[in-house]
Amino acid sequence: MKVLKFGGTSVGSVENICNVKNIINDGEKKVVVLSAMSGTTNQLVAISKHIADNEPNEATEKISKLHETYIATINKLINNGSLNNDVQTYVSSIFNLLLEATSKPYSIVLENQIVAQGELLSTYMVNAYLNQEGVSSALLPALNFMRIDEAKDPDINYIKAQFKTTYSKAEDAQIYITQGFICLDDKGEISNLQRGGSDYTATIIGAAINAEEVQIWTDIDGMHNNDPRYVENTRPISNLSFDEAAELAYFGAKILHPQTVTPVRSLNIPVRLKNTMNPEAYGTLINNDHSENGVKAMAAKDGITAIKIKSGRMLQAHGFLRKVFEIFETYETSIDMITTSEVAVSLTIDDDKNLDKILVELEKFATIEVDKNQSIICLVGHSVVNHQETYKLFQILQDVKIRMISYGGSNNNISLLVDTKNKINTLQKLNDYLFELVTL
Repeated sequence: MKVLKFGGTSVGSVENICNVKNIINDGEKKVVVLSAMSGTTNQLVAISKHIADNEPNEATEKISKLHETYIATINKLINNGSLNNDVQTYVSSIFNLLLEATSKPYSIVLENQIVAQGELLSTYMVNAYLNQEGVSSALLPALNFMRIDEAKDPDINYIKAQFKTTYSKAEDAQIYITQGFICLDDKGEISNLQRGGSDYTATIIGAAINAEEVQIWTDIDGMHNNDPRYVENTRPISNLSFDEAAELAYFGAKILHPQTVTPVRSLNIPVRLKNTMNPEAYGTLINNDHSENGVKAMAAKDGITAIKIKSGRMLQAHGFLRKVFEIFETYETSIDMITTSEVAVSLTIDDDKNLDKILVELEKFATIEVDKNQSIICLVGHSVVNHQETYKLFQILQDVKIRMISYGGSNNNISLLVDTKNKINTLQKLNDYLFELVTL
């Protein structure tokens, strides 16, 4: 059985929902994971913020406008009177819950409950539409089987057992619709897998049922060799290894959640990226194949802070680096890049909420320099460090000021740190330098 995930754009309009129906209605049994309709999660987050800021009137206004959007969509999508009434009733019950939430004290639990409603709305609506169109489908509530543990990792054994139970109790159908993104935490409260987490849901389910393949359907023809939002003449990559896809996702490729390939890589369950609006396109196949060497793609990660930690006695001071790393561990702040010299270490972080506290600790034994508004540009490909043409990427040094370079930590990744204002120029120049060198 395959697992197919469709993102917010794929279910963001009546036309696109019709496209989804045509894609999934092929006579084969499958699990279909749906995101919230595009824009819904952003609106629900905004509603939560108004509640947190004690602005119930503003929250109520947003809830009413969003409700109107769903009513209009339902009336266009579902013309069967009985089904239309059923969906309208369900959707109204969701929005009534949201209205009730405006008078409750804010908590992260309440926010998670609010944000979870987007996936519940989209799956109920799409399942009703499929039934109207004569497609055999049934709902599998994700909150019956999706759970994360105390470390916020998927509880695979629980998911396997509970998915099997939920599946066995569901009515027999060709297509089983479930929610992406949402889950329970280790205390049984509603939580989520963070933004983009529907991809992760799909591969977690894929691993739990040992799926034949997991397909991630979006609005672009697979993973591109550069960011098409900023760079002209990008093109989709036909094949990536799990390692390459994981590097690109972590360092900013928006088409994939950073953890997407983790559940399926050890099981060698292939992941295929496809375009809902162009289903005939090949897209990108992600598996264990490492047959192509050299730079395949690049991605950029913004919001990076660079910290230079200088000590006149670094090499002679036993435990210096250990002391540095312990400070970041204490404040639960991950490090992305690191370089060292005789008297200094430079590193980057993407989460600066505890930066002030970290700096206070570091300044007790070192001189600190901080550069904000940086971007990491990651160049990825199998054995890229050893490829005979890789040296040509360093032509970029004559055009752009590079703050840091990470080379050799991984055979599949070379990372450059630049000021964010230089990001687009750097991506374009690297595109010009490199992608005539390898066949994708």
